[in-house]
Amino acid sequence: MATLKPGSMLLGTTRPAELREWYVKALAPESAGEGAIDLGGFLLVIDGRDDVEAENDQPGRTIINFHVDDFDAVEAQLNAAGVKWISVEDREKGRFGTFADPDGNYLQIIEWKKAA
Repeated sequence: MATLKPGSMLLGTTRPAELREWYVKALAPESAGEGAIDLGGFLLVIDGRDDVEAENDQPGRTIINFHVDDFDAVEAQLNAAGVKWISVEDREKGRFGTFADPDGNYLQIIEWKKAA
């Protein structure tokens, strides 16, 4: 059996243009054009849908994680983009920062501790 490799994620919203603009500003400021947002080879597709609420009432159900080498630099980039932080904490395995998009979906940046 083959292991499947994720290639893209569909994020449904009631306000696709606004949400796409936020994702480009926060996560991919060099992104140009329309369509899917390339997040390092993983594509984020934002689509207007009428079968979702305006705000996610279970934001912890699915969280997109971004593994980073320099937590402080990425945190500063996200602060400049105006993200809403849920938590920033040091854990046994690394530093975790959880934030929300305008629809209330959670995302995380993680800087894993280096093996000793």
